[in-house]
Amino acid sequence: MTGSTIKDIPEEWEVRGTETPFQGKKTSVRTDDVVMPDGSVVTRDYQVHPGSVAVLALDDQGRALVIRQYRHPVREKLWEIPAGLLDVPGENPLHAAQRELYEEAHVKAEDWRVLTDVYTTPGGCDEAVRIFLARNLSEAEGERFEVEDEEADMELARVPVADLVRGVLAGELHNNCLVVGVLSLVAAEQGDGLDALRPAQAPWPARPFEA
Repeated sequence: MTGSTIKDIPEEWEVRGTETPFQGKKTSVRTDDVVMPDGSVVTRDYQVHPGSVAVLALDDQGRALVIRQYRHPVREKLWEIPAGLLDVPGENPLHAAQRELYEEAHVKAEDWRVLTDVYTTPGGCDEAVRIFLARNLSEAEGERFEVEDEEADMELARVPVADLVRGVLAGELHNNCLVVGVLSLVAAEQGDGLDALRPAQAPWPARPFEA
């Protein structure tokens, strides 16, 4: 195959039965009975997720804005890029990304592009994430957003992209959105350039929205 034919395609296999054994505040667990190509039926459990956005915010010195936050499931403090849930079904992902950048870093950006779209763990979760590139940064107006829980312990830093790439390849940085975002940024810079990235309101079939 050539590069023009390598792409994911929509497909949905028959589901004979479904139930929701767990319903949480933001996510749930679903159990589906799925018909396989040979006609057999198997059970598949997966997390149902509203979707997320993340922001690789790049300042005029080529540094990325990153935060360090405790993540209880992996028992580590991880360096990450600002990110958050799509709290409202059909929410415009750009608006959500702008909100997260303001709430977590008290920063706004004038130039927004879509860096990449990913499924974080498609074998066990339907979470879709849109990662934006934000440039032309400045301090946001008004009071800082009042954080709580894990976010109250967050650290904020601006780190050269080259240092983040080194950390990713050395196995020292593990957050999915940071890894994908940073490496996608470098690939875009070495390819057609950042101005060739998709516009901020580009369609997102995984989480349709109104512009």
